Amino acid sequence: MDEQRFLVLRMSALGDIIHTLPAVCALRESFPKATIDWLVDRKWAPVLESNPCVDNVIAMERSSWRSVIAGVRRMRKAKYTVAIDFQSLYRSAILGRLSGAPLRLGFDAHYSRESGAALFYTRLVRPRRAHKIEHNLELVEAAGARGGEIRFPLPVVPKATEEVERILAEKGVREYFVLAPGGGWGSKCWPPERYGELHRGLVQRCGWRGVISYGPGESELAENVRRSGGSPEPLVEMFNLNQLIALLRRAKFLVAGDTGPLHLASALGTPVVGIYGPTDPARNGPYGPQDIVVRRAQPEETTYRRGRAPSRAMLAISVEDVLDAVERRLKNT
Repeated sequence: MDEQRFLVLRMSALGDIIHTLPAVCALRESFPKATIDWLVDRKWAPVLESNPCVDNVIAMERSSWRSVIAGVRRMRKAKYTVAIDFQSLYRSAILGRLSGAPLRLGFDAHYSRESGAALFYTRLVRPRRAHKIEHNLELVEAAGARGGEIRFPLPVVPKATEEVERILAEKGVREYFVLAPGGGWGSKCWPPERYGELHRGLVQRCGWRGVISYGPGESELAENVRRSGGSPEPLVEMFNLNQLIALLRRAKFLVAGDTGPLHLASALGTPVVGIYGPTDPARNGPYGPQDIVVRRAQPEETTYRRGRAPSRAMLAISVEDVLDAVERRLKNT
């Protein structure tokens, strides 16, 4: 079956793309001569640079009809035999259908966030295992793949490494930890004032400098952390994707909620402490066996509804809880 031509659909977001990497590696190991192309939103395409498991990255700008039409034409020209939709939203499911692939795999209506997406698939999968990475592996197993070692091929971009080293050197930062206070949904976020207090405690206990990493639309959040972060102030910087990878590779550890930088750090092998509230770490937690999650949610508080304000479960986590978790995680390093 090496003549297979696979289209992978996982267009966003960062953490979900990271969670898809091992499944695509399993696909490559099982079909070494097959063509494997990945359709992704343009902003996340750098994560897939030089990925040995992917032949072609189709980067699409979702806000541009011209880009969407060009992407569909490219997909149809490739004559894929199988489309595997890891996203299971209407958008990705429709694009998979438009690709012309006769076999289209996706998660069933019970699992998908947009249940109607299942109508566009020819084969449905209902995951039985615990973690999202394992769910994705079940999807490629339905296409005939057999998983081996869990791998996260991530790019090494010398220019990005040099840029990060320059930024850190200019600020006098040598050894550092990273805090990522964003989270996409407000209900998954810990208050910035607590991150600031956490920074003060970590500097006192560890002696390393803190770096606050943030993304588009999160500058005010990062500034709130900086203002309450004590002295020496944390370095606040918005890194691009390749720079973020370089930053996290060198970090002593990262503390964040259920967000892309946490999953990226875990994939890189950087020690991680996760602050979790409404989302279930058994499903969405860091995959590293030594990484630690702090969570005080009651069973009924587990939800994937996207609230704007920090959830009660997040507010139940104290700064001392997280400081103790960091200490325990570093003892295991």
